[in-house]
Amino acid sequence: MRRTLFEETHEDFRLLVRDFLVREVVPSYEDWRRAGLVPRDLFTALGKLGIIGTAIPEEYGGGGQADYRYNAVIQEECARVCVTLGGLRTHLDVVVPYFTGLANAEQRARWLPGLASGELYTAIAMSEPATGSDLAGITTRAIRDGDHFVLNGAKTFITGGHHADLVIVVARTTVDPGNRRAGLSLLVVERGMPGFTVGRRLEKIGLAVQDTVELAFDDVRVPAANLLGEEGAAFTLLGRNLAQERLAIAVGAVAQARTAIDLTVAYVRDRTVFGKPLAQFQNTKFELAALDAESTAAQALLDAAVTALVAGELDPADAARTKLFCTETQGRVVDRCLQLHGGYGYILESPIARLYADARVTRIYGGTSEVMKLIISKSLGL
Repeated sequence: MRRTLFEETHEDFRLLVRDFLVREVVPSYEDWRRAGLVPRDLFTALGKLGIIGTAIPEEYGGGGQADYRYNAVIQEECARVCVTLGGLRTHLDVVVPYFTGLANAEQRARWLPGLASGELYTAIAMSEPATGSDLAGITTRAIRDGDHFVLNGAKTFITGGHHADLVIVVARTTVDPGNRRAGLSLLVVERGMPGFTVGRRLEKIGLAVQDTVELAFDDVRVPAANLLGEEGAAFTLLGRNLAQERLAIAVGAVAQARTAIDLTVAYVRDRTVFGKPLAQFQNTKFELAALDAESTAAQALLDAAVTALVAGELDPADAARTKLFCTETQGRVVDRCLQLHGGYGYILESPIARLYADARVTRIYGGTSEVMKLIISKSLGL
């Protein structure tokens, strides 16, 4: 099915990203996978090419293109060559919008040039060991002391935290026993602040080069000038970008599902079983035909959702529908594609095995499939 989502400028950008990945990422990716980390200078290299600064206003050194489709291109091209770029998706799709949307004039001048150049890399710290998705249950505290906040607490499952220069920390600045959602604020903690500790990297089933860490805050004195947005309004502020965050996960899910199909089509053409190519068996044809139809439907839904997002018209329920359908589709597609690879599909050297391992988390992070169903059910009046 012909896609109409992207314009000529996006396709030119795609060629730039594709060339960078082939030259700078693919040859080194296995080394990064074994190390469990991408090199920090990857982000400055991306910044020099203008790949990660598209959404930053031009006056701060960015591309001045507040168009999510550029981010989508990056994800699609990464999926095409079976790589991930550490926590780059979280940096671009989740964290940077908070800086561009909430920072005041002084903060924009201080941080946006570094975000555009890749000199500053970001993470966001919401999840805690005892709260998970329950943001209203956050216990990390930030108590005002003059022109500083004194921050204490711990965060876990923090994507990009190992390399991050700036971490947006969701902390409770006031306590309202009658309203758990009130009193949460966003504080920007900078690398090197006394009392701020980056803990161990957590080993995961997949996403091998995406650093996921624990963070600890022990009497960290955060300048009040690092308060992002209105004090006490974090719960509302965090909800503003949820549609894009969830859509970004769906973009990666569909792109990886398509890559899984492409890999499998190539494999079954070459693989001989019982004296003939695996592709000649009716079961193989039927399986891949069904997977292609399902992923094509997911792509159509996704493209419609991205179009709505760019127009400022994507509502939370449609974002939830898109994430739910696309990630569940990804899970089914990648699982069946691995099955068609047989034993080779279970070996980590096989790209399909890595796609399988990476796919599992998309139904968990950014809101589980069950949470998506709750959001959708509310839109039905249930």
